[in-house]
Amino acid sequence: MNSAAGKDTMHLDDPRTTRTTPTPRTVTVAYAGGDERRGPLTMGQANMIRCILRDDPTHINIHDVWPVPEGTTVEAVTDALRALAGRHEGLRTTFPHPPGTAPVDQVVSAEGTFTVTVLDHAEPPADPTGYAESVARAARAARFALEREFPLRITLLTLAGAPVHVALAFSHAVADGSAMAILREEFAELLAGKELPGLTSLPPVDLASVEASPAGLRKSAASLRYWERIIRTGPQEMFAEPRGRRPGTDEEARQLTLRSRRGGRALAGAARRTGHPEATVLMAAWCALVAHRAGQDSCVTAVPSANRFHPRVARSVTTTSQDALLHLDVRVPGFDALVARTWGAVLNAYRHSQFDSVRLWEMIDRVTAERGSHFGRDVVFNDVSALPAPLLGTDTQDRDDAEQELAWGPPQTLPTRLLAFTYRTAPQLHISLWAAPSLFTPEEAEGFLSGLVLLLEAAAAGDVPMEALTEVTAVRPAERGPAWLRVDGCWVSPAAVRETIGRAVDGLPVRVAEERGPDGTADGTAEGAAGAEPRLTAYVARGDTSLTPEQAHRAVTALIPAAGSGVLAPHRYVLVENPPAEPERSEAWRRLQIIEEGTGRGRQVRHER
Repeated sequence: MNSAAGKDTMHLDDPRTTRTTPTPRTVTVAYAGGDERRGPLTMGQANMIRCILRDDPTHINIHDVWPVPEGTTVEAVTDALRALAGRHEGLRTTFPHPPGTAPVDQVVSAEGTFTVTVLDHAEPPADPTGYAESVARAARAARFALEREFPLRITLLTLAGAPVHVALAFSHAVADGSAMAILREEFAELLAGKELPGLTSLPPVDLASVEASPAGLRKSAASLRYWERIIRTGPQEMFAEPRGRRPGTDEEARQLTLRSRRGGRALAGAARRTGHPEATVLMAAWCALVAHRAGQDSCVTAVPSANRFHPRVARSVTTTSQDALLHLDVRVPGFDALVARTWGAVLNAYRHSQFDSVRLWEMIDRVTAERGSHFGRDVVFNDVSALPAPLLGTDTQDRDDAEQELAWGPPQTLPTRLLAFTYRTAPQLHISLWAAPSLFTPEEAEGFLSGLVLLLEAAAAGDVPMEALTEVTAVRPAERGPAWLRVDGCWVSPAAVRETIGRAVDGLPVRVAEERGPDGTADGTAEGAAGAEPRLTAYVARGDTSLTPEQAHRAVTALIPAAGSGVLAPHRYVLVENPPAEPERSEAWRRLQIIEEGTGRGRQVRHER
């Protein structure tokens, strides 16, 4: 469960980057490390390998560019790379597995070789850094062969034989953003002639043993319980609205980057005034604005976590990336109260971000089937500003003087609805946003990031009433119209539910009725039911078919992932023989004799009449 930002947009023969395509030369580098080892996967490895086997490689592989100091030789670069491979078991790890299966073990080699592709240029590219990034991004396009391939693809870019940049693509099974930053730092120290300190963090095989210990298993089980509470009760779509996601497809969204000294000053001021860390204030502002724009009472956002809170993994070169899932109730009077609430919620989310990813997705599939929903990883907020070295492509060293600017970049196929990377918070706020174009016009995407800065500026000056967010930020909530209902904590379109059920039961007559009885019954006059949240009952005229409530529910839930926005399964299915004479009136359906009925949520309960 992770997202990589960006997509290759420059090629080696692009006239913007270099005038001629250099002829590649391959250098084979031999390395030797410790003993050969074998062990089970870590939880982070299993999580990322699941994505590697499933997702487009450009979405899951990661990349970086390391600058090479002037005067460095090719031999010095390869020697430093050799030292890193010998030093870190994660770089000497492969994941053998039979075809058609997923790895369950990792194997660490004691020795081996890797290759470095050298591209020598007679003339410098017009944009050396951008060109190096394009080379690294291009290397991400192919899937890594987990069972045999060295997990780094290395290209050394030279000018008249002198090294300038190392462009690398990494298998996400062996490295995450923090690991890339550690390697970049150690590479620079090796080139500077420094001696690296001894390793203090666990290598992956030993980390897997800790995770499999009784304490590690208890931690994983607690995380699964935390996630299940959110998935059973939280909104299944943050952006459930008439113009919602395209059924069954991802969207291509352009990168929108904010660089704002105004935002940096405002964030620092709001943090001082509220007495909370900048990261907490920024997360509160993000959640407040997302929930406001989505018209929701809470914000559910994935927060990719490196899980590096303990010294035993702080500097381990492996992938510890797993999602933290933040569920933040925004029903508070003012922003200050939300910031205070965010602090505890974020800590709770991070504490529950280590889990068995296979069991997690089994639980998600089970719970969403029982709830008759489809949990969407709609919102992702990835704050990498605290990493010891910037990730590739952030261009943080340039344009620090921007008081505030918004710039559009290349497109990326988006598996989420709203994805943000925070690269820096000082001296300027530097955020890149990818917003689904079905939900955000270009003007609305720009307004969202500008609104975030406006909210921070207002919060730096004083407490901001939550009811004033539209006025303060100029961001308007989603418009749904009166036909939409809040059902089971989610925004639902009864018309879309009816259409989906109709397709699921092969066109049989269907009526979806809003009913407020405590058990989804039509007894809306029961004591206390008048204020109850609406529940949906699906009346189906099955004719001479053998349709059962269980079959109807299974068919509906199978369609929901591609059904578009605002679709949840009803709480109850009521089967009758034929439709009434007035099929658009719910009362007419309720007067018919019931053949069978059953619940559409939780355990199936079937009653034959």
